[in-house]
Amino acid sequence: MKFVINNLSEEISKNLLNLEGERIIERIWEKDFTVWGNAPEEISNRLGWLDCVDVTKKSLSEINSFVEEIRKEGFTDALLMGMGGSSLTPEVFRFTFGVKKDYLDLQVLDSTHPEAILEYENKLDPSKTLYIVSTKSGGTVETMSFMKYFFTRLSTKLGKEEASKHFIAITDPGSGLEETARKLKFRKIFLNDPDIGGRFSALSLFGIVPAALLGIDLTKLFEEISNMIVECKKPKVSDNSGAKLGGIIGSLANEGVDKLTFFISPKLKYLGGWLEQLIAESTGKDGKGILPVDLEPTVPVSEYGSDRVFVYLKIAGDNFFDNKVSEIKSSSLTLIEIEVNNVYQLGAEFFRWEFATAVAGYILNVQPFDQPNVESAKVAARAMMKEYKEKGKLPELKPTFESNGIKIFTDSKIENPNDIFSFFLSECKSGKNYVTIQAYLKPDNETWQKLQLLRLKILQKYKVATTLGYGPRFLHSTGQLHKGDSGNGFFIQLISDAQSDAAIPQEPGMDDSSISFGTLIRAQALGDRQALVDSNRRVLRIDLGKRVNNNIEELIQSIK
Repeated sequence: MKFVINNLSEEISKNLLNLEGERIIERIWEKDFTVWGNAPEEISNRLGWLDCVDVTKKSLSEINSFVEEIRKEGFTDALLMGMGGSSLTPEVFRFTFGVKKDYLDLQVLDSTHPEAILEYENKLDPSKTLYIVSTKSGGTVETMSFMKYFFTRLSTKLGKEEASKHFIAITDPGSGLEETARKLKFRKIFLNDPDIGGRFSALSLFGIVPAALLGIDLTKLFEEISNMIVECKKPKVSDNSGAKLGGIIGSLANEGVDKLTFFISPKLKYLGGWLEQLIAESTGKDGKGILPVDLEPTVPVSEYGSDRVFVYLKIAGDNFFDNKVSEIKSSSLTLIEIEVNNVYQLGAEFFRWEFATAVAGYILNVQPFDQPNVESAKVAARAMMKEYKEKGKLPELKPTFESNGIKIFTDSKIENPNDIFSFFLSECKSGKNYVTIQAYLKPDNETWQKLQLLRLKILQKYKVATTLGYGPRFLHSTGQLHKGDSGNGFFIQLISDAQSDAAIPQEPGMDDSSISFGTLIRAQALGDRQALVDSNRRVLRIDLGKRVNNNIEELIQSIK
């Protein structure tokens, strides 16, 4: 494992020495809440991730026995239903390690778009699929809606008793999901350490149970994690890459260099989505924050603003980004290089970045374990759904204008569709601002590629950091930072008309429904927009109608 940084300023070096002078590393391991705040609430009960190896290892025999039981019964697939910390780690494991022969192919559902729901229903054989309901709180609206839908569908196809054998839960003790799972006689309930926050739960049961179902060698994984934990306990920052990394990115963010831009080896690239949540949700609050920039199209170094710090995370032997990295090294921009020897060191990276994020929180003077702005979008969305149930329709916004099947919603007086972005982004400045594309669309590869082209055009014209996320997934990730940071974001919200819809049962196993997934995702988009507006953020809402990819192409062409 290698950790290298260029352009280490005198001020950053001072901050790193201060970590030693204030005994920050030792105090983190002592679980001293005063590192981050004056009161223990939402700190002392969120530090269980420090003990993840010892705690999770106690469950390994139980996990392995369960996996063998499932394999013997002929299960071939698993559908994990979750959001944020419950879904991101399993996704990283699946796409980094793949699936070992005769183990379960894991799919992750974290979109409320009805076409995504129906796609998973149609492509999976319910008689051979294990359904994993994963939520810490046990009340996450998306996850519980997924559970109600698929439990009801399976009860119809296989009978309720047989359906129960296909469901397991991963949750905290005493959660609403635990109660529901017992009532519905789920096959298995894994109860996680409640002192671990969702985004710090990668190496707890939320990540490790899905990893085991994929056939990942957990002994080997935990060996690498244990080595990193030993390193992260070292009191000298020069020997402790986790503390050093956190000290650097926190110090740079204090200086306005707060766009943490990732170049990650293709084999490891899915780690970026997990890092987005960990860093954005932990640091984006109190008018501060570090913006993770993941999977951004590359451009010449001259087009990057001075607010960027780059992380080159590579696996040994890969040279995919070497030319770009050489270009950055020859510039005045800051670059952090991390090299891992093999994919099993991915587990160590989870821990290194968790420790780094905790240290960065200290440097930034923010509490990294809460999420004060996440609830605002949920509250607004609940208000939208309440109105729907009372009036039979969601609140309606009046478009500024319509053109070629595209509806534009903005405060600006725009009459020409080609002026949409030039008006909205007229005050967007390189070295300060960023643009976020919030796609409340069905996730698929063609749409993603179109959105990446739109992102590239914005990056090239305005030379600002860009991010892209599917809704409502990003609400459990970067959504906290969007409302809680210093307010330098410009938000482009994309919605569409679903080609088909799916009703959400009021109760699992029953057909009665008062709302559909199509209505839910619309309410979530409306709620998120309202929360952004209430936080004085700049929002451009675009309804793409039914011709989603064609209309994204129209938007791309409008940027000259």
